[in-house]
Parts: sequence; structure tokens; C-alpha cells
Amino acid sequence: MIVLDASALLAYLFREQGYDIVESYIEQSCISTVNLSEVAGRFVRDGIDAEPLIYQIEQTAIKIVPFTQAHALHAANFIAQTQRYGLSLGDRACLGLAKEKHLAVLTADTAWSQLADIEVVQIRNS
Repeated sequence: MIVLDASALLAYLFREQGYDIVESYIEQSCISTVNLSEVAGRFVRDGIDAEPLIYQIEQTAIKIVPFTQAHALHAANFIAQTQRYGLSLGDRACLGLAKEKHLAVLTADTAWSQLADIEVVQIRNS
């Protein structure tokens, strides 16, 4: 099992660089509801109804994991370590889920590779 960052799922959905790497993990992946909201927000921002998208994602093997108090605490604890990289709450929510479940994360955000606590799988080389 691996945790999808919003950037990874968006790359997969839009067939952007690295989507094939995401595709190879998709059957064994999970995503936080916070990151799912980020993905839906991208569609809404572009004027697209996100409800059918959420329904389609619910029909896949991707496990949607509610953002819990434990994830919130892990996300908060990442602030000091990630502040210099400008990681958002969504980024830290993804990392919090990974920390809680002892999983690696799949992302397009290269700054995450600097984190010592979490295994980070990059979907893009540059």
C-alpha cells in the first residue's frame, strides 16, 4: 500500500509526466480525504462538476481514508520539519496518513525527498 498525494493523482488523471508510475501503484493505493478534496478542488476551479469524479474514484481500488485526529496530530508535527519547504496542510495531511499507517508516499513534489521520516517515491525525475 502507498499513499497518493494530490499531485500524483492529478498527474494520473490528466496523463501528465509520471502518470505511468502512479498507474503502477494505483491498485495498492490510498488517499486522504484532505488530498481528495484538493483533487476535486482542481476540477471545480476549472469549472467542472467534481461529484462525478469523486464517484469514479470511489469505484476504483484507491482506498479513501478519512482525515482523523491522529492524522491531524501527525500533520501538525510535520510543521517544523517542512516549513522551510512551504508544504501546505494538504501536503502534511498526506504525510500524516503515511506516518500513521507506516507507508510510503507517491508525489510530484520534489521537496518531499528531503524528509527523513517518510519514504518518498517521486513520479518525476526533474
